[in-house]
Amino acid sequence: MATSNGQANALADALSGIVGRGHLLTRAAATRFYRTGFRAGVGDALAVVRPGSLVELWRCLELCVRSDVAIIMQAANTGLTGGSTPAPGGYDRPAVVISTRRLKGIVPIDDGRQVVCLPGATLHELERVLHPLGREPHSTIGSSCFGASVVGGVCNNSGGSLVRRGTAFTEYALFARSTGNGGIELVNHLGIDLGEDAVTMLERLETGAFDPATVREDGRSASDTGYAARVRDIEAATPARHNADPRCLHEASGSAGKLAIFAVRLDTFEAETDTRTFYIGCNDPAALGALRRHILSDCAMLPIAAEYLHREAFDLADTYGKDQFLLIERIGTDRLPRFFAIKNRVDGWLPANLADRLLHAAGKLMRDHLPARLRHWRDRFEHHLLLKVSAEAVPEIRALLGDWAATADGDSFECTPEESAKAFLHRFVIAGAAIRYQAVNAKRVAGGLSLDIALRRNDDQWFETLPPDIERQIVHRIYYGHFLCHVLHQDYVLAKGADPAAIKAAMLTGLDARGARYPAEHNVGHAYDAAPELARFYRSLDPANLFNPGIGRTSRLRNHGESR
Repeated sequence: MATSNGQANALADALSGIVGRGHLLTRAAATRFYRTGFRAGVGDALAVVRPGSLVELWRCLELCVRSDVAIIMQAANTGLTGGSTPAPGGYDRPAVVISTRRLKGIVPIDDGRQVVCLPGATLHELERVLHPLGREPHSTIGSSCFGASVVGGVCNNSGGSLVRRGTAFTEYALFARSTGNGGIELVNHLGIDLGEDAVTMLERLETGAFDPATVREDGRSASDTGYAARVRDIEAATPARHNADPRCLHEASGSAGKLAIFAVRLDTFEAETDTRTFYIGCNDPAALGALRRHILSDCAMLPIAAEYLHREAFDLADTYGKDQFLLIERIGTDRLPRFFAIKNRVDGWLPANLADRLLHAAGKLMRDHLPARLRHWRDRFEHHLLLKVSAEAVPEIRALLGDWAATADGDSFECTPEESAKAFLHRFVIAGAAIRYQAVNAKRVAGGLSLDIALRRNDDQWFETLPPDIERQIVHRIYYGHFLCHVLHQDYVLAKGADPAAIKAAMLTGLDARGARYPAEHNVGHAYDAAPELARFYRSLDPANLFNPGIGRTSRLRNHGESR
């Protein structure tokens, strides 16, 4: 919705007075990175503001409320459904994006058994803080390499690759929420005594100036406890996890931007210091499904991770993810977010997709990056599984895989440390490779479609068979995911002339018939309808519809008015 130049200038001046002129962005080129989703979605914003302290964040929120603007809270902007960027088409009022990237801070408590994380803290930073303490966070690979935030994971109930840990979840948080009369209030449910005044509370939290004796254990949960038993229930006709599961919707957890989160308190986990990885190949989906059931029902100890990739995903990552693979190897994960921020800026200056084509061409000139045994397994087998286990579980897994291979069209080998690292990195770059393929071949394809789905735990027909009328409209099917949890990512590159909306609708109808849930890990964003219970949850968190209006295709209007 348009606003007068005078109003816009007044709000911009007031915001810059809080955060400083250098951290208030208004030009379209400067705000592009914050208005554009990682994979999809772009909207308009009056301004992007980047507070440098929790008190600045609080004051920005108060000002935005008084100015009657929609507020889009944004952490790392690594989601796949446009859920942390302004909605395409806008709102009934201007929107301001508040980026929390500068709000770093991690405070270990109870010798690192728990942590308090501020909204800009990333998973990678949390790994680094916990490493000397022999602890690790809920998620240790995957999106952490793109600088995904800890708070973003909680807000989206993200799952990740670790089999034993379920969704990112906590009942301990400090947040701001809208009130029924259109105001805003600060709520301290961290279980830490910080005082009563908002500014004092936020200053004490940010500086760590609180008495450890005031940290309370009151029976609430700081992680998804009980998930290991849940994932083992292979006869259940429901998914093990998905991000709209009512059991994991609580205040900050699953809030998807409907609250302004200042901090979360989370459990950490004892680090696995001695692990082994088995690389498994198979040509029969049913045999691989049977192996999953054996592992979950018969093994005394659950694996650490079980990552699936299909041969076509292997090939696409090999060709179109090679430069990203080598970039991560050479510069490390902590510098990767900065690289992508620079690339996003360069993309705004160059002809469409030119930067992606240049990076792809550079990758083709570089050395072969994959171990010989991985390539050999690629030639032998259609389906691939990376199984990481604790050292004490190795004898049992070796025996199980030996018995399985004796009757299945499959085989396995135990990876060297280098093979393991490269295999997991190869699996990780698949999502980026799918995006890169579309960018490089933009004139020859109709774009892409990305689904992340949670299958029923008892679904034996886990590998998708597409109807012929859909199959012929697809150039590439890219399947990968968290196999034991039955959470799969399914990306499709569509042929020129295909109708993405019609294909997606048909696929979702098929998934509904199978009892699957979607999306599994990246929130509904602006790409999916929120289920009724999820829409009610959003409305209970934000009665004024102040934060992230329209998420899950709900109302974008003040106070959840009827959509126009």
